[in-house]
Amino acid sequence: MTNLNIKSGNRVKVIEIPPYIKTADPMPMLRPSSVISLGEEGIVLSPRPGGYWAIRFTQGCFLLESKYFQQLTVDNGELKI
Repeated sequence: MTNLNIKSGNRVKVIEIPPYIKTADPMPMLRPSSVISLGEEGIVLSPRPGGYWAIRFTQGCFLLESKYFQQLTVDNGELKI
């Protein structure tokens, strides 16, 4: 996925779990990868330095690289991958 297609407010789905998760706080902290699950959906909040994206999930806001998620698209009112 190219970063040019991702915008704030887009819905995304986790396609691979990273070895650890960084929080999207002003002072990021590492969390175990178990705080998100494979297939979990989130909302992109903003791009961050270093190729990371701040994404809101049910357990909080975390930083992920684009290789770990896939953008969901809306087609006739239905979400599609």
